[in-house]
Amino acid sequence: MLKGLLSILGVYKLYEKWLWQQVKNGAMPEHIGIILDGNRRWAVNRSMHPWVGHRRGADKTEEVLKWCLDLGIKSVTLYVFSTENFKRPRREVQELMKLFEAKLEEILKNDMIHKRRVRIKIIGRLHLLPKRLQEIVRRVEKATEDYDDHFLNIALAYGGRAEIIDAAREIALNVKENKLKVEEIDEATFERFLYTSHMPKQDPDLIIRTSGEERLSGFLLYQSAY
Repeated sequence: MLKGLLSILGVYKLYEKWLWQQVKNGAMPEHIGIILDGNRRWAVNRSMHPWVGHRRGADKTEEVLKWCLDLGIKSVTLYVFSTENFKRPRREVQELMKLFEAKLEEILKNDMIHKRRVRIKIIGRLHLLPKRLQEIVRRVEKATEDYDDHFLNIALAYGGRAEIIDAAREIALNVKENKLKVEEIDEATFERFLYTSHMPKQDPDLIIRTSGEERLSGFLLYQSAY
């Protein structure tokens, strides 16, 4: 309500510009993690379908990503859909998958992504996603695989414990196939098998949860240890 009143008076835009300068002149995090939360509750509280809230949240996320690029943030990791989210009502999951397909298709045509040379990586247990969505993921990653000015990770079908288990399995397989010796396994080796191993800095400097909740919900468990 206050924001709406200030907008009418033209004050909020001035405040936004002042705040922007304050942020821009300060120390910048290299890697920001964002847990996208609260969209469903926002919609339900307004007697809307949950996926309406998810669409609104997706639109706002695009705005936030532009802010990050303008501020020179190197890497952003978005926690979009967890392995636990598959337990939600069937219709809601279907609508979310359609939304992910549409947004990833938009990324392919987004001039800002290509001009800013943003590498897109979808992290998680991707085999759990619908086949059509998996194909779009492959195309998006292929189209941006040579970019390295910025990094955008989108966590789909993601779980922090699942990531650690998958890394451990890959290491065990490498040991079994004599590609890796047990005595060679240390933190640096383990990090090579995480979903975020392609990044210049895997550990996030800042984690934001949009709903105001103060919990990680399994987000980047290994990388956020400190």
